[in-house]
Amino acid sequence: MTTGSSTDATGSSTPPARRDIVVLGSTGSIGTQALDVVRAHPDRFRVVGLTAGGGNRDLFERQVAEFAPAVSGLGERASIDAASHPCDVVINGITGAVGLRPTVAALDSGATLALANKESLIIGGPVVKRRARPGQIVPVDSEHSAIAQSLRAGSRGEVRRLVLTASGGPFRGRSRAQLHDVTPAEALAHPNFAMGSVITTNSATLINKGLEVIEAHLLFDVPYDAIDVVVHPQQLIHSMVEFVDGAVVAQLGLPTMMVPIALGLGWPDRVPDVEAAIDWTQASDWRFEPVDDVAFPAIALAREAGVLGGTAPAVYNAANEVCVAAFHAGRIRFPEIVDRVGDVLRSHDVVSSGTLGVDDVLAADAWARERTEALIAGGSRVAGASGGGVS
Repeated sequence: MTTGSSTDATGSSTPPARRDIVVLGSTGSIGTQALDVVRAHPDRFRVVGLTAGGGNRDLFERQVAEFAPAVSGLGERASIDAASHPCDVVINGITGAVGLRPTVAALDSGATLALANKESLIIGGPVVKRRARPGQIVPVDSEHSAIAQSLRAGSRGEVRRLVLTASGGPFRGRSRAQLHDVTPAEALAHPNFAMGSVITTNSATLINKGLEVIEAHLLFDVPYDAIDVVVHPQQLIHSMVEFVDGAVVAQLGLPTMMVPIALGLGWPDRVPDVEAAIDWTQASDWRFEPVDDVAFPAIALAREAGVLGGTAPAVYNAANEVCVAAFHAGRIRFPEIVDRVGDVLRSHDVVSSGTLGVDDVLAADAWARERTEALIAGGSRVAGASGGGVS
């Protein structure tokens, strides 16, 4: 494994050694931007593995031809194998629960895991954390990267709370009643980022922020009651850490993913010139608002799932993915996405963290998908908890 830069006796800094990189999900948003960083810094990074889901074969073939990795392939098995290949950093940019086994393989290999596939940590929290050595997981989500950067300002014992920022999505300020008739096209109109349909819809419902609350708890070992969310429409402050003396340290930058991705590849060293800085010569107003938990109950529901622990976060995530697909197919209305996730979560018999394995997590994921689909097909809400979880 290579290490970061060092300083010699004269105080001069030596450049970091070049790192071997495996990119999982290379044709997606995270993967393509990671390869942009590699192209711009061939002295810092070399691609030794590429995998993708197969939805854009032409792009994948061009990537393989350009980078000539030692290992490459399409699908989950290819990603597991590539994550196990000797390298310095595996960046997991896969979307969804299918990223869990590659995450586990990367941790077992000993490589640093630059984690953009938040689902694998959220659904497999205890499993993933048992395998990870201290500092092995570097978050690539912009919010969690911001927290990791801000935590450098003090010791963990000095942290009072974490504050995640949220754009509020395209429906910020609307009441629950006003969300009844929103369309899939409206839900995909994110104010700041261009992302896939699932992540963009999750941002509109604030499910994404709920997932990030669970992720923050798992990454930084901070209790749920010490993790806040604040709406910051401009998304120039990516998240903050409040310390015990009242000081708040925030990470600021343009609303793009380039800095978190580059830090994921180079951590703890920064990569020069990956993004433009904020232009302080231009006047701007920054706004902060509380989350409307009545119109957007997804964050409160995520806390419920997180406190339950075990397989509950996996059910929360899987039920949501089914509901998002159903919403875009015109089968349910926008507010029903979170409503149905709550119904499925509360009908689940949780497998506790102490006995949890990968197979338990994936069984809970499959159960939640089947349960959610049956609920949507039936056209009626679940009336109270009815068991039916995995055993």
